[in-house]
Amino acid sequence: MEFDTKIKIVLRDDLEMWQKLNVTAFLMSGIAGTQNIIGQPYLDKDSAQYLPMSQQPIVIYSSTGGLMNELLQKALTKDVVITIYTKELFNTYNDKDNRAVVAKFKTDELNLVGIGLRGKKNQVDRLLKGFDLHK
Repeated sequence: MEFDTKIKIVLRDDLEMWQKLNVTAFLMSGIAGTQNIIGQPYLDKDSAQYLPMSQQPIVIYSSTGGLMNELLQKALTKDVVITIYTKELFNTYNDKDNRAVVAKFKTDELNLVGIGLRGKKNQVDRLLKGFDLHK
């Protein structure tokens, strides 16, 4: 299936594995919860039903914090949706506190550890040109 949009996640390269998994899950929840990307529920041969997932592939990249801040500044000027995760969110435990801690920082001061993007293929590809795939 061909899609006219892409979903890409960028993770800071110095995170612990549990942090990478946590950040990816949170970033995708923002995209999945607001974008029309979810397919139909899954059924196995015994008719047990499972929740649907994204219909689109998700590509994950690695980056330094500095490059992530540059990416965010560029992405804010494009027609893409953006979800972010900052280092401070590892120390909060509810949505209200999450939003409050992000609100303490100006855009260029955010201590980014993850960014999720969804937009037209050509725009998302251009934004992430030169970024390395996560290994």
